[in-house]
Amino acid sequence: MAWWDRFRSARSRPPERTLDERLDAFLDAQRGVEAYLEPATSLSGASVVLVAFDGRWSRFTVPDLADARSYARRRGIPCYDAPVVGYPRRMREFDQRRKQGRPD
Repeated sequence: MAWWDRFRSARSRPPERTLDERLDAFLDAQRGVEAYLEPATSLSGASVVLVAFDGRWSRFTVPDLADARSYARRRGIPCYDAPVVGYPRRMREFDQRRKQGRPD
């Protein structure tokens, strides 16, 4: 983004996508997606981490965990509580590959 883009009016910006649209975009672009729910903390709100079969992941802030759980149920994807089960190994391996500059 160029520095002058910060000064454009809100009318010239494309409309922001809703949370469901952003979640749908990730799900539609990936295979084998699972949802990992993260409760709110003193530093951040509740969030859901979507993890694909190859370890690609993305974190989304959600209004509350019940909404994220019902979204996962509607889309038919597995849903886990991250503090209970942890994150999958493939997620850490994906991050490691990216740090090393290896292709996905």
